[in-house]
Amino acid sequence: MALASSVIVPYAAYLRVYEPLVAFPEPERSHWAEYARRERTPSAQDELRRSLADLLPVPPVPVPVHESDDAFVAAVDGVTCICPWRTRLRGWIALEEVAEHLPAPLIDAALPPVVRRQAVADFERWLERNPDARPWIRSATWHVPVRWFVLFADAEREYAKGEDGLVLRYRTPMVEARRRVARGLKALKEALDEGPLIDGLVDVGRWLEEFHPRSLVELDYGGLVHALPEEQLAEDHSAADVAEGLAALRDGDGTRAGVAYERLTERWSAVRDRQRSS
Repeated sequence: MALASSVIVPYAAYLRVYEPLVAFPEPERSHWAEYARRERTPSAQDELRRSLADLLPVPPVPVPVHESDDAFVAAVDGVTCICPWRTRLRGWIALEEVAEHLPAPLIDAALPPVVRRQAVADFERWLERNPDARPWIRSATWHVPVRWFVLFADAEREYAKGEDGLVLRYRTPMVEARRRVARGLKALKEALDEGPLIDGLVDVGRWLEEFHPRSLVELDYGGLVHALPEEQLAEDHSAADVAEGLAALRDGDGTRAGVAYERLTERWSAVRDRQRSS
């Protein structure tokens, strides 16, 4: 999420979990069941527009005052699945992470310290009442984390033009995502022992365990499709590169794994270069 109207809005990718209605307790289950029957439900662009609306007030509103009652809806084998936006929770989480990505003077200019302190205090009080809360959506700006691709196969890649333009995404059943995380971790630990990729994949695996086993997992390139040339998107098969690299590690072929990793790093370094030139 962006911090203020004076800050360039980042292009973000998303990792989402859609849970079946049975995963939600009442009365939330009934709310989502009725919500899913609507003729039209909001799109990812609608969510982005609403989040940007909070940037207009002075001072800006870093975290929504009220939790969103909107969600993304998907049908999986005839079963309605829901991915709640939970924009308030995600706003708090983003506020915690922003210090890792922006220099302190810029953060202070965009969000005065007093505003941030109040938001942190509100989050602490909220967590006391909701200790098991977790978001259904994770986001990353100007790239797709390599660990996210571990969850998917190239055959699950969807590249097409939708209502809001180009769409590049992967979707897989939760059982497949968890299986691939386990196999990926085994290959990485046997080859590398430790490292940020292993730590990140462990974190993703723990997050996935929080959801219903019949959920749907989605990786959406989101706003990145607007930042990259169409021909580059059409040739992007990052999940296949990750799968190739892991297969090579399992075979003990470090050279082949290195080639796959090099393709990934070149691709995503080029994307990050666009961030620095903006």
